[in-house]
Amino acid sequence: MLLDKMDGLKRSVFCGELTREDEGKTVTVCGWVQRQRDLGGLIFIDLRDRTGIVQLAFDDNTEKDIFEKASGIRSEYVLMAKGKVRVRSSINHDIPTGEIEIEVDCLKVLGASETPPFEILENSLANEELRLKYRYLDLRRPDIQKNILLRHKITKVTRDYFDENGFVEIETPTLIKSTPEGARDYLVPSRIHKGSFFALPQSPQLYKQLLMLSGFDRYMQIARCYRDEDLRADRQPEFTQIDLEMSFVEPEDIYAIAEGYMKRLFKEVLNQDIETPFPRIKFTDAMNDYGSDKPDTRFDMKIRDLSDIVENCGFGVFSDTVKSGGTVRAITAKGAAAVYTRKEIDKLTEEAKGIGARGLAFIRWSEDAPTCSFAKFMSQEEMQAIYERTGAEKGDVVLIVADRKNVALSVLGALRLTVAKKLDIIPDKYNFLWITEFPFFEYNEETGNWDAMHHPFTSPLDESLQYLDTAPEKVFAKAYDLVLNGVELSSGSIRISDPVLQKKMFSALGLSDEEAAEKFGFLVDAYKFGAPPHGGMGIGLDRLVMLMCGCDSLRDVIAFPKVSNSSEVMSGAPGTVDDIQLSDLAIAITQNKK
Repeated sequence: MLLDKMDGLKRSVFCGELTREDEGKTVTVCGWVQRQRDLGGLIFIDLRDRTGIVQLAFDDNTEKDIFEKASGIRSEYVLMAKGKVRVRSSINHDIPTGEIEIEVDCLKVLGASETPPFEILENSLANEELRLKYRYLDLRRPDIQKNILLRHKITKVTRDYFDENGFVEIETPTLIKSTPEGARDYLVPSRIHKGSFFALPQSPQLYKQLLMLSGFDRYMQIARCYRDEDLRADRQPEFTQIDLEMSFVEPEDIYAIAEGYMKRLFKEVLNQDIETPFPRIKFTDAMNDYGSDKPDTRFDMKIRDLSDIVENCGFGVFSDTVKSGGTVRAITAKGAAAVYTRKEIDKLTEEAKGIGARGLAFIRWSEDAPTCSFAKFMSQEEMQAIYERTGAEKGDVVLIVADRKNVALSVLGALRLTVAKKLDIIPDKYNFLWITEFPFFEYNEETGNWDAMHHPFTSPLDESLQYLDTAPEKVFAKAYDLVLNGVELSSGSIRISDPVLQKKMFSALGLSDEEAAEKFGFLVDAYKFGAPPHGGMGIGLDRLVMLMCGCDSLRDVIAFPKVSNSSEVMSGAPGTVDDIQLSDLAIAITQNKK
């Protein structure tokens, strides 16, 4: 009987590992059916596992009961098949195993399958919500499996690199005390301490600093982190961070470790040579040149300041903006006039308004003379000065925003990316960049206060200390971000290790002694017992994998991701709990379900 023939058989090789060199060998493979083709006296089955696809062949030489079994096979059935490897009569050059097939002499159905809700195909066009509902099926797709396997390789190289550089991997708690760290905490009620709550960590920040105080010198962790915030393509409520901290260091030491890691990682995983050291741009320069603190530097199109040219011009939109303390800035899209018609520029104007601008002025130079939305209000000398400042020439489009400085820069930073994608001028390469010397405070126009841009343990630059009490806009931090192709990969800083300075920083951030003690008392107390200078960073593993895989969304590199409303459509999380569980936690639901 067939079952007797298959008893005791084990998989001897993965489907995608077979080559022409295996011709004549008897092998046993297992996997899922990609498709079955019944040609009458000839049946072919494409069998798939995570390594690839191999063709199973059934013909006149196949035993009758095996042939009949093969005729009833459907897509996504799970099979075990044994047979001899032979050369295919018709070579398939699209797959690595396309030169061979298996002449099956034993076949067993390990699991039947209903018709799946979508076809298991690479680069599937099926609705994403449907695919996420059946994520366990979506994960069978070769492109998603490739991403998950690449992620595994990245984490392996990560652990090897940091181990070889003297880092100790230490786990930190998942249930912690809620402390302010930029986003909302996910809270976990305590059954034992009714009315009290744990928080899920937004990062291991406080614990890794305590590990430096504990003398471990170099710490690393592939840490799970949680933030209750609105989602987007490069953000998830739970994410993974390559977290590290080092004692007795300055920023240069941390830059060197991070650059060495990226160089090693890209070489081993993608066979890409990354040039080090990475370029560095101060935060202020990045904002002025690119309108972003995470600029994509793979293409130029820098922002130019036209304020001094137009401050006394006849175009009131420009001159009034400058006189009221605003600015007039521009970007030049080289060779864009052929693509950006007036209709397309109108679409850009709507985009600019949608992200905060009052409008968008332009110069479109498609003919011998440029078309300009404001030229009639300007002198010839002023227009010539604008052409020279922006580098505009025939074939170009210049986009201009007049507004408050932060609005003008952020709008042009966004339009810069939109235009570059439309013109297809972004090269396929990896551009790393350090952003340094972040402002310590940012002005809150709604409250009129100066708020912290970083967590309260970030050290200010030594030369900025004199301005803490008098000129917060002049205080800059020993903080740095690592950016790759316009995506923030990492944020870090040198920490405060002086208890006196730490107390002063709490005060500058508006925290009273009592509030500081309540929120951070255990760390402040630890600093009294000898704290080494230390610093570190957290590298977003999910974003790193996304970029290395060439994906546009984090959902493509996370096995079971959340969607835009922070739910998981496959399992239905989050869900309701019964009254007994709520009673144990001393919690009552008072708001009606929407």
